[in-house]
Amino acid sequence: MRIADDYRTFAETAREDRSTLIALEAWLCSLTAVEVARSLSCPGDFATDDLVEKVGVSLKGFKDDAGPAIERVKIDGFDQGELTGFFLPACHGSLAPVVLCIGDEDIMQGSMMSRLLPASLRRNMSLLLIDVGNSSARLPLKPAHILQCWLDYLEARGDIDPRRIAVYGEGAGASHASRLAVLDRRIAAAVCDGGIMTPVMRRASLSRIAGAGQAVDSGASTALAPSRRIACPLLVVVGSRSMVWEQDALELQAGYRQAGADCSAVVPNCIPHPLGEVENFVAVDDFTFAWLDSKLGAGRQLDPVTYL
Repeated sequence: MRIADDYRTFAETAREDRSTLIALEAWLCSLTAVEVARSLSCPGDFATDDLVEKVGVSLKGFKDDAGPAIERVKIDGFDQGELTGFFLPACHGSLAPVVLCIGDEDIMQGSMMSRLLPASLRRNMSLLLIDVGNSSARLPLKPAHILQCWLDYLEARGDIDPRRIAVYGEGAGASHASRLAVLDRRIAAAVCDGGIMTPVMRRASLSRIAGAGQAVDSGASTALAPSRRIACPLLVVVGSRSMVWEQDALELQAGYRQAGADCSAVVPNCIPHPLGEVENFVAVDDFTFAWLDSKLGAGRQLDPVTYL
C-alpha cells in the first residue's frame, strides 16, 4: 500500500510538471500495487472502504490525465432501464477490435479496470467494462438480454470493428460470457469458463435445497453438449478468476480440439505465501490479452495449452 501511495504522489508530481505520459504510467502502477496488496491480504487486513477509496483516487487521476479517453456510457435497456459502463477506446485506428468485459458479482468494477488497463493498453483494442447486475430497470433482466443490448451499442459505434467483438468474463461473469458466446454469433472470441460451471452450480444449488450437503464433482460430464459448443475461439483461464479446475479445463480443451474447434487453456503460476498460494494476476492478464490479440489482431499464435 505504501508503494501504491508513492506512485500516486509521483503521478501527481508528474502532472504538475506536465509529463502526462509519465503520470499515466504512474497511475497504472499505483492501481497494480493496490491490487497486489488486495490479493495478498486477509479479508480483515484492510477496510473495504479504504481499498475502494484508493482505487477510486488512482482511477480518477488516470481518467483526468487521459482526458476524454475513458467514457462513462449509459444506454437504455428493456423497459427504459438504464445500463451503465465504461468505454476505453483503442490508442489508434478507426476500426479497432473491442472486448466486452464482464466483472464478477463480488468484485468492484474499479478493481477489474485497474487490472485490465495496464494489459490492454499494450494492445490496440478497445474495452467496454460492464456489470450485468448494475441496472435501473424496473423489471429484472436476464444477463443475456443485458449483454445483447451492449452488443447492439457496440455495433452502432463508428470506432470499432463489428466483426472483431470479443467477450471476457471473470468469476460469475465467465459463465455469462460463455452463454453469450453460445447465443450470439457476433462474438468473435471468448475468454470464459466454456460452460463448465453452469451445470456444476445448478447441481450444487439443487443439493443445498434438498439438504444433501455433499460436494458436487466437477468432472468431464459437465462439459457442453456438442450441439451447444461455442462456435468462436475460446480461452479458459484456470483458477479463481473463472472458478475452473485445471483437469476440467484440459478435458474441455481436448474435447473441443478433437472436434476441430479452437479452444485454448491457460494455467496461472502461483506465488508461495504464508496464507497459501496466490495467483500471479499480472501474468494472467498479459497472456489473456496476448491471446485476444492473436484472435482479433495480428498477434502471434499461441499454444493450445499454456502454463505460465
